[in-house]
Amino acid sequence: MKILVTGGAGFIASQIADAYIAEGHKVFILDDLSTGFEKNVNTKAVFIKKDIIDPSLSKLFEKEKFDVVNHHAAQMDVRKSVADPSFDAATNILGTINLLQNCVKTGVKKFMFASTGGAVYGEQTYFPADENHPTSPLSPYGISKLAVEKYLFFYYAQHKLKYTILRYANIYGPRQNAMGEAGVVAIFSTKLLKGEQPVINGNGEQTRDYVFVGDVVKANLLTLNENSCNTYNIGTGIETNVNDLYKTLNKIIGNGQQEKHGPAAPGEQMRSVITSDKIFNKFNWRPTTNINDGLIQTVNYFRNELNIS
Repeated sequence: MKILVTGGAGFIASQIADAYIAEGHKVFILDDLSTGFEKNVNTKAVFIKKDIIDPSLSKLFEKEKFDVVNHHAAQMDVRKSVADPSFDAATNILGTINLLQNCVKTGVKKFMFASTGGAVYGEQTYFPADENHPTSPLSPYGISKLAVEKYLFFYYAQHKLKYTILRYANIYGPRQNAMGEAGVVAIFSTKLLKGEQPVINGNGEQTRDYVFVGDVVKANLLTLNENSCNTYNIGTGIETNVNDLYKTLNKIIGNGQQEKHGPAAPGEQMRSVITSDKIFNKFNWRPTTNINDGLIQTVNYFRNELNIS
């Protein structure tokens, strides 16, 4: 198949692109390199440096006639979305609509969307959340992801564009960007490796469901050929609080840094954990990397990147 992967120079999507190429698909990568890195782009992929909101994308779609669009490009910083909701909406909603309009015009068969299994649910009323949990996002980022999900339902109802929505838990692993929109694992790992002091937001008791990037890649492979419209949670079903995550990384790295706490981040949930029973029942998908092994792999990656022995 001919697949367009948006955000394909980034942490998650670059590894999905690698997996699609290994399976023999023709992959095109669309990324403006605002947070991604060209070094992550597979040499066997066709790379296009553009923003998803660029109106000239119509020419690319018309020329290539993609079979599938796997959409990971996004403004993904919750705090930035709180500070600048307009920018978040312009990128995540209007940028996605630009892609969807081009999909419809050029006969794309399927749209795969990276949503969020934490932010769309908001403060959960039961744990872990399944796909039927009420959606009450607490940040513009979560709102924009949920809005795109609703647009996908519309585009199927109106234009028969099939879709798969993957609601991710907190993904970590090699290639995660330790700057800007980075997740806490990347931030803590790089700071501890450099002997700097990480700061834990709030009391550190907030929990997240940490899922290793390699397991996320497998979910994107398994659902690629699905011929129906579905939404799946992608997580471990296990809660880990930030204090425990910090202690584990501190132990792996061996620096013995003390905990330091700062103010709580605006728009941040206190607890987030999701169940992936639906995708297990359909595709037999389960995460296979436990958090300790995943963190060791992640720390080793950053150790090599920082050239720290």
